[in-house]
Amino acid sequence: MMLLDFIFYAFIAVVIIQALFYIFFFTRFTFLKQEKKTLKNIDVSVIICAKNEAENLQNFLPSIINQNHPNFEIVLINDASNDNTLEIMEQFAGQHENIKIVNVKNNETFWGNKKYALTLGIKASKNEFLLFTDADCKPVSKYWIKNMTSHFSKRKQLVLGYGGYLKIKNSLLNKLIRFETLVTAMHYFSFAKLGIPYMGVGRNLAYTKTMFFKNNGFVDHMKVLSGDDDLFVNQIANKKNTSICFSKNGFTESIPKTTFKDWFKQKRRHVSTAKYYKLKHKILLTLIYSSQLLFWVLATILFITAHHWLIVLALFLFRIIIQYSIFRTPSKKLKENDLLLLLPFLEVFLIIIQLTIFINNLISKPNYWK
Repeated sequence: MMLLDFIFYAFIAVVIIQALFYIFFFTRFTFLKQEKKTLKNIDVSVIICAKNEAENLQNFLPSIINQNHPNFEIVLINDASNDNTLEIMEQFAGQHENIKIVNVKNNETFWGNKKYALTLGIKASKNEFLLFTDADCKPVSKYWIKNMTSHFSKRKQLVLGYGGYLKIKNSLLNKLIRFETLVTAMHYFSFAKLGIPYMGVGRNLAYTKTMFFKNNGFVDHMKVLSGDDDLFVNQIANKKNTSICFSKNGFTESIPKTTFKDWFKQKRRHVSTAKYYKLKHKILLTLIYSSQLLFWVLATILFITAHHWLIVLALFLFRIIIQYSIFRTPSKKLKENDLLLLLPFLEVFLIIIQLTIFINNLISKPNYWK
């Protein structure tokens, strides 16, 4: 009985921690209204790094080319592809004068390192303002460049955007992928509004060339194969220089993985960079994820044993209601509101996946970006 009492009080503490995070952290994004920015016509370099992406470039590059913006170049980086990626790039470049190709060959020192290829692309770009996306991404509107770059100012040199995934009907995996993306976005948008930005996604990210070179680019984490987006943001972002864009016309949409194995492999690579975050970010994120895990584990034990079950049920419902209340508005803002009905189920599934990935990454390290 003493053990169950301990679990009961631990559960109360976990519910309080979770409630505090939802109320004082995530409400920063929940109740935030997108500022109406004046769409600017600044010169922009859109940078896309591609490795074996011939088909995706063929399908999605036109959505970049057809952006409604007066002066932008597209820098296409062929990162040592072994398919016909380079040929597709050359075909588009032959039709559009604003396309520049950077052909990167394998380097013994930086073999398979996307950051090396990106650095060469950034050096080759002609404009101060850089906008990044992936070869398998497409902007959801022709005003993507205008919306993302409207957040640049003298102080704001880094813009965090939202990169969602294409919806696939009747696919549980697709819902899980989009839910994980929604949760991640809520985290990095909320943290940014709190003045402690910690990451961004390379599918939709913008910063200045001056900021990149002033901070020595990816030098501090060049040996880490992942993290050209989140580790760089974690390194240089602060309250003064960071802005967020969640205007619907500023979204990008990517092709999601269609097998659990491929998605698990992708997430292993993404999660592996978290250990390189700043200490304050690691502490906060660990507290968020561990309290989520403990909430479900402790609640399950207490329900099975029926220990103070009425109080446990009340606390359980209290936390679930807060979660739904906080998620409702962001899911609409980010066009993911179809996920709400499955919220508890998706959360449990995601927690199990994250724990499995954490254990796998302790045993072996992912050593690839493609």
